[in-house]
Amino acid sequence: MRRRQAAIELKSVDQIRSMRAAGLVVAEGLREMSDAAVCGTSTAELDRIGREVLARHGATSSFLNYSFPPFPAVICASVNAVVVHGIPSDEVVLADGDLISIDYGAILDGWHGDAAVSVEVGSVSREVKELSRACRTSLWDGIAAATVGGRLTDISHAVESSVQRSGKYGIVTGYGGHGIGTQMHMDPHILNYGRAGHGPELVAGMALAIEPMLTLGTEKTRELDDQWTVVTTDASWAAHWEHTVALLEDGPWVLTAEDGGRAELSARGVPVSAIAD
Repeated sequence: MRRRQAAIELKSVDQIRSMRAAGLVVAEGLREMSDAAVCGTSTAELDRIGREVLARHGATSSFLNYSFPPFPAVICASVNAVVVHGIPSDEVVLADGDLISIDYGAILDGWHGDAAVSVEVGSVSREVKELSRACRTSLWDGIAAATVGGRLTDISHAVESSVQRSGKYGIVTGYGGHGIGTQMHMDPHILNYGRAGHGPELVAGMALAIEPMLTLGTEKTRELDDQWTVVTTDASWAAHWEHTVALLEDGPWVLTAEDGGRAELSARGVPVSAIAD
């Protein structure tokens, strides 16, 4: 049962600044893991890098031991037809042409940051490159729609409309974005499709993790026997991009983007909040 809008956690400016610190840990880890995601690297090696970055900053993992069965790693490493929640392994070794999504979360001083990137390994096909580009573009178009005074599904509609402009892709159902703050997953749930103008009002102090997931084929998925790994039902490849964004009166602040979201949002005519560092 979903909680009422009143249950959505709102943060003060100081608390959002604390979330920014966690977000920068996530950004640093994703940058280092992306650089290491080359042919011959195992997904377990990427997980080890993620652990090293957390330790360097005195942070802990949002993912490790999460839920039941407990998730056994600090990253989700999802390769090709794996959409989300792939478990890192020494047996999964990246090869030329692969596409891997790396999802990573950090807790610092009790506040969570959560983001994901899709990384091209070596020389990928044009089709795969365009899939990832479409997914990333839809993420930023969704973030641009996350403005105070709007409605939650304005984000959903912006993501869907962006995808449709990019081409014919499956928008994964059953998974989406979420509120974030003192917990990794909080209300509200954010669909990546739907009509604008519905759902809770977007107000200052909200923090949202927006995360489109696209495929080259079906929008349908299934969960493997490990009770975590989610794959497409038709074996089509998938891309996944995510950022944590805070809503402030004068604009959004992308807490897991190193530049706070300035480059992408300014290109869309959306100013980043003046409190962004």
